[in-house]
Parts: sequence; structure tokens; C-alpha cells
Amino acid sequence: MRRALGQMDPLLIDGIAAFAVFALMAGQFMWTRHLLPGQHPTTVLTWLLAVLICAPILTHRRFPVASVAVCLTAVVVYAAGDYVAYPGLAIFVLTFDIALHSRERVAVATLFASAVVIGVAVDLQPDGVAILATYIESELGVGVAWLTGRNLRHRRARWAELQARNERLEREREEEARRAVTEERLRIARELHDVIAHSMSVIAVQSAVGNHVIDSQPGEARRALAAIEATSRSALTEMRRLLGVLRQEGEPRGSLTPAPGLADLASLAGQVQDAGLKVWINVDGQRGDIPPGIDLSAYRIVQEALTNVIKHGAASAADVTIRYRPESVPWRSPTPARARRRLRSRLRGPTPGTGSSACGSGWRCSAGSSAPGQGRTAASWCGPASRSRR
Repeated sequence: MRRALGQMDPLLIDGIAAFAVFALMAGQFMWTRHLLPGQHPTTVLTWLLAVLICAPILTHRRFPVASVAVCLTAVVVYAAGDYVAYPGLAIFVLTFDIALHSRERVAVATLFASAVVIGVAVDLQPDGVAILATYIESELGVGVAWLTGRNLRHRRARWAELQARNERLEREREEEARRAVTEERLRIARELHDVIAHSMSVIAVQSAVGNHVIDSQPGEARRALAAIEATSRSALTEMRRLLGVLRQEGEPRGSLTPAPGLADLASLAGQVQDAGLKVWINVDGQRGDIPPGIDLSAYRIVQEALTNVIKHGAASAADVTIRYRPESVPWRSPTPARARRRLRSRLRGPTPGTGSSACGSGWRCSAGSSAPGQGRTAASWCGPASRSRR
């Protein structure tokens, strides 16, 4: 019922209320057969005053002050004429409407004006028509009507505030969802870059080897082609996994294969060895719980380093060392000077010799160069940002 009233035209609601009050007064005019001592019979003026008393209910939303003035003035004139019908019901309805739809200042003024006018109207009635109980009931009716209207107004205001808050939260959720989609797209773009850069580097080296020895060493060329096939298939599989999450509802689902991590370095080393670079992987320490994002980032860093060795280095072997520590995962691998510069540039290091960058989730990745022994190396690790190592 509340929803149905909310969808109705306010003018129609006020018209129904005004007509109902007028109908009650008209019923008393027509059905009262015996007048009490002091009461006057119904005349044309009586009907006109009844209309003036009820009509302001229809206009109170647009002209609240004028409506109250007309209604209360008509009630005083009506009460002075000692007519039959009780005019208090119209005052109750108008007081309720003003309290519900008007400003607080107008509502408070209406409360006091209605209380005074209905008290005067009761006092003007002949002896035996109105008694003390009639006065008390009339004043209580005005107070209850006003309190009910103000309470309903405050409830509507709170409800409107809750709706506005819900709409604001909904907009914030939508913005957060759009932001998450953008971040996911950037992550997928970075992943695709790493996959394609590594795979194309391996394919380029193998195709060059095959083209060079295809006439003199057909067996070696065949192995190079097999490595190209394996690398390209692996790259396609990773691309399907990454792009599968972008499919719309109803389309075939993407691969549920988990993202690669440090546990998949053996397969990565096999791909690199197929490209002609021997790789040794050394693991030091006990692997603990590593966040998936950090695990993937560490895998991509090693993949990028080995790709740089293939593209820019003249080395025939690479040594990758993974050391698990309670608060970091350092790794070390041989990398040419040009690749070191690229790695430091990507990590945006503050000095020429070292670099660091936040990897997300409160972790930090660092890189630096040194010359231990006879080979140059680049080292990087991921650990909590508050305790990043140098």
C-alpha cells in the first residue's frame, strides 16, 4: 500500500483527503435532524464555510501559509455561527499535512495557530454542545496530528539519505570494479609481453641456428625446429591461459592452469637449453608460503634475465641460484652489462649500481650488479617493502 501511495500523484492524494473531510461534514449537515439548544440550521453560508475549511488541504503543498490562514479563519467564522458539524477534523488533517510537507518554522507556527484556533472554536460553542473533554480531545488531536506528520517527515528524510548513501556506495563499487578491470588488463599486458619476448627470443635463436646448419647438419637443424615447435606451443598455451579470462559469459571458459612460479623453473630451463644455453638451477633454503603474485614475479624476473642472456650475451651457460629466506627470495644469475642496464631501468633504481621497485602486496624487488670472481652478475630479490635489502 505504501508503494502504491508513493506512485500516486500528490495532488490526487490531497484531493481525496479534502473530499473525505468535506464528505464527513456534509453528512453531519444532512443527517442531523434535531439541533441542540443554541445551534443554528445549515445554510448556504454553512456550505461555503465548509468548502473554505476543506479546500486548503488541496493547496497546502504549494501555498502552506495561505492555506493555513484561510482554513483557520474559516473555522473561527464557522464556530461563531454555531453550526452542527465539527470542524476539528479538517484542522487535524491540515496540521498533519503541513508538518509532513513544510519547513520546520512553518510547521511549528501551524501547530500553535491550530491549537489556539481550535481552542477558540470550542469555547464559542453553546453550553451543552462542547464540554471540557471536547476541548482536551481537540487539543490532543492537534498535537498527535503534528507529531505524526513530523515523525513521518524525519523517517522519509532518513530513508532518502540511506538511498543516497546506497547509490553512492554502488557508484564506488562500480568505480572499484572498473579500476580492478584496468589493473587486470595491465597485468595481462605485462604477462603477454614477458611470454612473447621470451618465446620469440628463443625462436629467433633456434631459427638462426637451423638456417645456418640446415645443409651441413640436418640433424641439428631438425632439433632446432623441434625446439621452435615446443617453444611456440608453450607460448600459445600461456597466451590462451592469459586471454581466456577475457571471454564473455557463455563463451568457452579459459584454461584453469595455474600461473607459473618458481616451482616451474625446471621447464623454463628446458626451453632455454633447447635454445642452446645450458642452465643450472641451484636452490638453497626451504620454500615457504610465497604470495602468488610474488611467486609469479620472481618467475618472470628469472625468465627475463635468461632471455636477456640469450639475446645480448655470448655466454654458453647460465647459473641460476634461488635462496629462500624468511623475509626474501634472492636469486642470482649471470647477465651481460646491457641486460643489467635494461633490468635496472625497468626497476627504476635510485643509483647506477642498484635498483628497487615495489612489486605489490607490500613487497619490494631489488636489483644490483657486481663482479664476483670472474663473471659479472646481476641479483634481485623480492621481500617485504618495510625491510627491503640492498
